[in-house]
Amino acid sequence: MCSAKSTALFLSLTLLLVGCSTSQKIEALKPLPSNDAPMVYKTKTSFVNMPLEITLKEIENQLNKTLSGQIYDDSNLEDDKTEMKIWKTAPIRITEKNGRIETVMPLKIWAKFKYGTEFMGLNDTREINLNGTITMSSSVRLSNWKLNTTSKIEDFEWSESPTILVAGKNVPITYIINPTLSIFKSKMAKKIDEAIEKTCDFKPYVLDVLEKMSTPFVTSEQYQTWFKLIPIEVYVTDAVLEKTQIKMDMGLKCNMQTMVGLQPKNTFDRTAIQFKAVTKIPNTVTANVVAISTYDSASRIITSNFKGKEFASGSRKIVVEDVALWQKDGKIIIALGMSGSINGSIYLSGIPNYNPITKEIYFDQMDYVLDTKGLLTRTANWLLQGVILKKIQENCRYSIKDNLEEGKKSMLPYLSNYSPMKGVFVNGTMGDFEFEKVEITDKAIIAFITTAGKMSVKIDGME
Repeated sequence: MCSAKSTALFLSLTLLLVGCSTSQKIEALKPLPSNDAPMVYKTKTSFVNMPLEITLKEIENQLNKTLSGQIYDDSNLEDDKTEMKIWKTAPIRITEKNGRIETVMPLKIWAKFKYGTEFMGLNDTREINLNGTITMSSSVRLSNWKLNTTSKIEDFEWSESPTILVAGKNVPITYIINPTLSIFKSKMAKKIDEAIEKTCDFKPYVLDVLEKMSTPFVTSEQYQTWFKLIPIEVYVTDAVLEKTQIKMDMGLKCNMQTMVGLQPKNTFDRTAIQFKAVTKIPNTVTANVVAISTYDSASRIITSNFKGKEFASGSRKIVVEDVALWQKDGKIIIALGMSGSINGSIYLSGIPNYNPITKEIYFDQMDYVLDTKGLLTRTANWLLQGVILKKIQENCRYSIKDNLEEGKKSMLPYLSNYSPMKGVFVNGTMGDFEFEKVEITDKAIIAFITTAGKMSVKIDGME
């Protein structure tokens, strides 16, 4: 009986000792996450070159919208002894000829002239009717985003014989009117120049485009990531007329922000944008792209890295079952849930970095987080060995290649005939990504990547 009791006690002690030698329970104090990171991240100031093309057809369309029906009315006979009314009778046509704009405009002109000596009221008036097409030649320049022209009437082509009203009847005067057309030419040329300046003020259109481009847009639904452009200054070079279009270089100095969470507000202020004239603008674009990795997504990826792997030292072995990440005091805390010779969680800290070759986020300066001196030394001294930490560290990494591709894909639609408003088209290309920095927040690890490219803006077909 005593022998049986001794045997049972011996077996119980043996099992207890075996259990203690094969599996130890650790209870490390969990480092609590910090909650002090801002939600807005501003990258360095960027410069975007956007060559601007305005087709002559667009100017023609805008001019025809502005000038319709009666386009001129001078009812004061006393200032220059002339009254004049002018109507546009058909659409205006604009082409390029020898580096100048050639404008063909069908018109109907009514004029009243006062003539005489004024002595004892000896004067009279006559009315003249002209119906035909004028051809003008204009030099072009851009001043304060307004298209300015200096026009000269080159030719009149009559569709009806000019007449003068005599005794209530229209009498043809073609043979005498041609030499006296100078009185019409200066008035008409000035009127057209004023109409072009009024019609072709492109600053409101540029501001409309910038406002559309400044509207925050989603770059990642999954990570609730938003991109926001904040214009600061706009630069423009002199306009150049090339065949069917007017070209100029436009540059945009701006800040680019990425925001995590709720949709940010559009803070665009039209009155705050500064417009400056320059002689030359660099022809490249530097953009900043952000790759967002939430701690949940990073944890899942790193957990999968440990799947099916054992870490051993002598007879002791552990398996990492799960991984959790968070931020504390500027470092990443990596919680490793383990089974095997040790059951429980240990905590590592490290600084995130980026491998541009593998496109992976990894952790530098990784070490154990000890809540009290020697806690892990007493329970699992072998875990403190550098070789074990190195093996664990090799698996604490994850690729952001998919994030980068997603970021690139999200921007491509804005570079492929993107139309922020009717008649305005944006095109461009994007180069390879280059790593800039990693920042951490209480919600995510953010990798900032820069890329170079080109952009262009074309105005054709606005309402």
